[in-house]
Amino acid sequence: MDRTACVNLPVFPVQLLLRRHPEWRKHPVAVVDSDRPQGAILWVNDRSRSFRILPGMRYAAGLSLAGSLRAAVVPKEEIGEAVASLGEQLRSFSPRVEPARDEPGVFWVDASGLERLYGSLETWARRIRSAMKGMGFLATVVVGFNRFGTYAIARVEEGIIVLEDPAEEGRAALRVPLDRLGLEPATREVLKKLGIETVGQFIALPVEGIGKRFGPEARRLHRLASGELLLPLQPERVQPPPAEKVILDHGETDTARLLMMIEGLLQPVLQVLAERVHALTEVEIRFRFERLGEHVEKIRPAAPTLDARQVLELIRLRLEAAHALPAGVIEVELVGRGVAATPEQQRLLDSKPKRDLAAGNRALARVRAELGEEAVVRARLRPGHLPEGCFTWEPLETLHAPRPRNVEGWRLIRRIYLRPIPLEPRPRQEPDGWMPLGLEQGPVASIGGPYVVSGGWWVRPVHREYYFAETRRGALLWVYYDRPRRRWFLQGRVE
Repeated sequence: MDRTACVNLPVFPVQLLLRRHPEWRKHPVAVVDSDRPQGAILWVNDRSRSFRILPGMRYAAGLSLAGSLRAAVVPKEEIGEAVASLGEQLRSFSPRVEPARDEPGVFWVDASGLERLYGSLETWARRIRSAMKGMGFLATVVVGFNRFGTYAIARVEEGIIVLEDPAEEGRAALRVPLDRLGLEPATREVLKKLGIETVGQFIALPVEGIGKRFGPEARRLHRLASGELLLPLQPERVQPPPAEKVILDHGETDTARLLMMIEGLLQPVLQVLAERVHALTEVEIRFRFERLGEHVEKIRPAAPTLDARQVLELIRLRLEAAHALPAGVIEVELVGRGVAATPEQQRLLDSKPKRDLAAGNRALARVRAELGEEAVVRARLRPGHLPEGCFTWEPLETLHAPRPRNVEGWRLIRRIYLRPIPLEPRPRQEPDGWMPLGLEQGPVASIGGPYVVSGGWWVRPVHREYYFAETRRGALLWVYYDRPRRRWFLQGRVE
């Protein structure tokens, strides 16, 4: 008997959002269609559901139910790229994988015969769940017999479930609440008023009446749940990424000539992507040297594009950053990877805002291409005991529109040194005569403090006495006295 598995990554867009904001994990979280109070809620986590926040509500309504609600927009492009990556990972466990078209994070996988390869279907499902966890996602894997049955069970259960009997699968599917199956909010609310809250109660209604009252989508769900409509697995046909290669007669060391060869290879790659209605997200350049073997460089534009000039500029910057090639190149291969192009990318004319975020992202892409992937970072706050431990640096992938907040007055900026700078000992006369930065800034005119930071006994005892020291020339220094080390340090400045 054929076996079908459903791999469900619950509220997948919310999981993507929590990867971006891990500090939100203890809060009710929602993904909205627009960043405004009247934005519609599209997906919610379980904590939001505990506050009765459901998809279809407005963000303002959800905020009235839970004041700690966190929400943001997750672009369709980001979801599409993540779904494609997950699909590619799942195809390493089964060649037949079908991603759900309307519900990102849901996949059907052909499990027939795989128990002979993995020993049991439970072991196979455990391997899949472990691979999803390695990518940073929580997944439920249900192995059963029916397309709808495995899907419905995966929407309410957690972990790994292997069903041995089709009748058991059918009984479990009938108990699934309708609010977990992606029904339209208006349809769900009307059915709830009628006392119809589970799949079993739903399929007890006449299918024709469902179609007339609630439309074709509800009628299709009724036919799937009742077994009237049996859809076979429709695996995604994977197209290999477009690639072009050139083999040279002699080893080439001139980067300018290599760039011209790469330009000739890039045009056919972009042409294939355009025919697929895709846009380039990454180009992989594989160099084969005479004596050093193969070397791979990856170039990522700021946003999916089919602009050859933009991609060539990034490649040129990467080649120029190398200064000189270590040996002659005897083979060059280009592999292009893309995603479905958005309507905005296909339009000829587009209104541009005053602040061009796309241009900023292209500039960051050029910096990454020339200086490396870790060259563009941003600070992220995190819980920490010491000032230098209250933030960390993380890679900045794309720029986002600023969201300034209204403030009553200007605030001073405190700049922190990565490594505190040792200072000259402070004389006993206070504060006259102490010149922590030498003659350039002059002596300290006034000092405020101390502000004691003490603790760290679980790793290394810390006792710091912080002061704000103002020099006669107006510099405001943030200094501290490290009592265990008996030394003064400059932590930063206030501007």
